[in-house]
Amino acid sequence: MPARRRRPEARRRPWPLFLLFAAGVATGVALWAYAPSLPAETLIARYAGDRSRFIDVGGVRAHIRDEGNPEGVPIVLIHGSNGSLQVWEGWARELGATARVISVDLPGHGLTGPWPRDEYTVEAYADFIEVLIDNLHLDKAVVAGHSLGGAVAWTFAATRPDRVSQLVLVDSAGYPRDSEADAPLMARLARTPLLGDVGIYFKPESRVRRALADAYADPAQATPERVRRAAELQRFPGNREATLQRARTQEPLDPTPLKRMDVPTLIIWGGKDRWVPAADALRFQADIKGAQLEIFSALGHNPMEEDPKATAATVIAFLAGAPLPPPPAEPTPPPEPEPAGNADHAVQPSVMPEKD
Repeated sequence: MPARRRRPEARRRPWPLFLLFAAGVATGVALWAYAPSLPAETLIARYAGDRSRFIDVGGVRAHIRDEGNPEGVPIVLIHGSNGSLQVWEGWARELGATARVISVDLPGHGLTGPWPRDEYTVEAYADFIEVLIDNLHLDKAVVAGHSLGGAVAWTFAATRPDRVSQLVLVDSAGYPRDSEADAPLMARLARTPLLGDVGIYFKPESRVRRALADAYADPAQATPERVRRAAELQRFPGNREATLQRARTQEPLDPTPLKRMDVPTLIIWGGKDRWVPAADALRFQADIKGAQLEIFSALGHNPMEEDPKATAATVIAFLAGAPLPPPPAEPTPPPEPEPAGNADHAVQPSVMPEKD
């Protein structure tokens, strides 16, 4: 009988090893990317400063700074989403001679942390501002807000006009986007189930660096100090959970109340804002009766940080009822050097006819 051929042994498939390796890599990446909350005491010691106070506002221990001229007109400064009161430091220096400057970390931001109400919508923040000025024994105040804080400021002014003497909006939120696709990427990710719940605990430094570089007209303004501060304050206990809840519960704003407002209003905008278009500044001016508008063509989404002196000068004039100073012109590039050789024989540039 012919010898039987031996059947080749079945090759062992390496899938279990591949899966085990992939799981190990994923676990390693997760452990590397995971960033727990930082101790509140550490962050308070690092970022509070000698001008800081902590007062009870609606059951939360709110971080505020109350500085400047105690006899001057009070102005309450409200920062934007994932910001903190430090973004107003330049204005505090410039306005302090004539105004009482009050800045605050909103609940779920900075050194304030979450509050018992557990709501982080624009309307809830407007309630928070009312309790704040009540606790500071103010009948009226100038209210200024940036980005999300601008929406809080004009919502407060629209619903409590008797508490607002003047309103300042800085690159303010207010008008709904055309579609969900127009929303910032991080906001869309935060609204995604599971992905948002896990993603908030990843290290925020790279996201903060990209966001700040995009917020300023000059990316060099996203200094290591600003990136570190913003990233670490996001890791204050409870802040990231509050950010996630805000992204998932904030409904599109209704700008209709703007047309009914009768509060003296100044609108300041960065002409190079990549987040909120300058067209929105014109919409605010059209909707708010008598609103004044200053667009700083060389600045981005955070003009009060990029050029605090020029932007604050506009606010000082507005508070005094004086004509607003012209915004600084955008720097012009140096002239082209003349061609070498005898000037009488220099090549003259050709003039192209303008197109219709």
